[in-house]
Amino acid sequence: MSRHQPPPQASSPYITAAGFAALQQEAKRLWKKRAEVTSILSAAAAEGDRSENAEYIYRKKQLREMDRRIRYLQTRLPILNVVRKVGNTEQVFFSAWVTLAREDGVEVEYRIVGGDEIDSDASKGYISVDSPLARGMLKKKVHDQVALQLGGKARRFCIKKIRYAD
Repeated sequence: MSRHQPPPQASSPYITAAGFAALQQEAKRLWKKRAEVTSILSAAAAEGDRSENAEYIYRKKQLREMDRRIRYLQTRLPILNVVRKVGNTEQVFFSAWVTLAREDGVEVEYRIVGGDEIDSDASKGYISVDSPLARGMLKKKVHDQVALQLGGKARRFCIKKIRYAD
């Protein structure tokens, strides 16, 4: 049995203007923080035996993680397409806030954004344009039905409202 796993599918290269600005700020912040960590690492390395130096080991790990994220941002930012305006605001497209009514009558609101804008804070209501729900909503209008297979169950949603505002 092979341990080889195919690489994950790349997320769509779309991003909102606010998301792009946030990624640029993160890159700047990481470069500043990297300079601080490098100087602390140098001081820790000067203390002698590195194999038992917890500060040195921790800072090396921290520097590796920062460098990984910086490399990702340096390769990802140039290929991102910033979506600033949508022509047809009557349909669901990228950056839309969409209010859905679930089968049980509960209304939920999601914003369709790029995969790079999704973070661990689910309270924002952001979903990736690559998600099954977002793909099912694209090009739909108010009162259209969205039918999906989620978790082995058929789910239906009704689009109640579409808006495009930050």
